[in-house]
Amino acid sequence: MHEMSLCESLIKIIEDQADEKCFTQVSTVVLELGVFAGVEVDALRFCFDICCRNTVADSAQLVISRQPAQACCQDCNASFAISDWLSTCPNCNGYNLRRKGGEQMRIKQLEVL
Repeated sequence: MHEMSLCESLIKIIEDQADEKCFTQVSTVVLELGVFAGVEVDALRFCFDICCRNTVADSAQLVISRQPAQACCQDCNASFAISDWLSTCPNCNGYNLRRKGGEQMRIKQLEVL
């Protein structure tokens, strides 16, 4: 389960920020997660709760914002957001798409006390 190592990395980043910015507790972590990031959201939440114990993020709420990918149709040159691999062009219903993004995972915001 790679979600555990992802959460361990998140906590490391949060604790580094706590040292740098001099805060002692995090109440909320807002995480942007691309639709193609390959992360199981329920497993991530479970692992986050475990990894947060006895850290500055102990009892912090995890808010996940799913981010779509972008696509450009190679047939009609339309650009649009997509949320799954089977998306078609909304303009011409074509499948000849160049996909971009949707694989990111980043901490967007920390609410601290």
